[in-house]
Amino acid sequence: MSRSAASRANKRGEPPPSPEPLPAPALDSHTHLDIVLGERPAGDEHGEWASDDDVDAEIAAAVAVNVPRLVQVGVDVASSRWSAALATRHPNVLAAVALHPNEAGAGKATDGALAEIDRLAALPRVRAVGETGLDRYRTGPEGWADQEASFRAHIRIAKDRGVALVIHDRDAHEEILRVLEDEGAPEHTVFHCFSGDADFARRCVERGFVLSFAGTVTFGNAGALREAAALTPVEQMLVETDAPFLTPMPHRGRPNASRLVPHTVRALADLKTLDLAEFCTALTTTAERVFGSWSERT
Repeated sequence: MSRSAASRANKRGEPPPSPEPLPAPALDSHTHLDIVLGERPAGDEHGEWASDDDVDAEIAAAVAVNVPRLVQVGVDVASSRWSAALATRHPNVLAAVALHPNEAGAGKATDGALAEIDRLAALPRVRAVGETGLDRYRTGPEGWADQEASFRAHIRIAKDRGVALVIHDRDAHEEILRVLEDEGAPEHTVFHCFSGDADFARRCVERGFVLSFAGTVTFGNAGALREAAALTPVEQMLVETDAPFLTPMPHRGRPNASRLVPHTVRALADLKTLDLAEFCTALTTTAERVFGSWSERT
């Protein structure tokens, strides 16, 4: 699916109402505000994005429910540039930059594109390289070698720049671990939208990785994912939206946004039988260990 098609598909339906604010600040460790709010014209490399006013209003809506920390994630050169620029401008946002594995599988992880990701990764408000990884669902076997080469290059950039690695893992659990073991994982490695079962979660936790849970953990058919979350230590856990995708219950199928992450936070706190405010504080502590402080401007 193209980015523009994905954008249109996830704007169908009325946006859900904001939930009750959380009792302590939390965060959205993975969002795509560019897809939530803007569309890129076909053939325009740099894109037409939402206005600053629209972006600021979207972030303010998250702050209003006590989600004052967002990580805006790039998936290609244009969105990575946009993400880095937003983080530079906005104190509530940090950025992650990368070529998505499906972009890589389509042959777009060129030397020039990877050099630009490396340049962006050196900027002060860019605190992660990602989302990168492997996707065996949307990319066929003909693109797997290019995906893996790109993933390896992104791992090296993250380590060279001293920032976190944010992994996209779709139907590729064993291959992801193999590449991480070959290359050596960065100090902070995050599995975005963790999708494994309890056994895979245990293996990731043993390796010191951080597992980020999205709205999928609230779905009725996600029992195995809830088992994985139950055994994940809080200090190795993050929460995300992947907005505009993966909207949590009770709004599954409607457009997602960072202001909806409290639904997932509450579901996880209940699952782990933790005090909600303490859980929010623990998530923030983990996020600042992985990405650094949002208040640092240089």
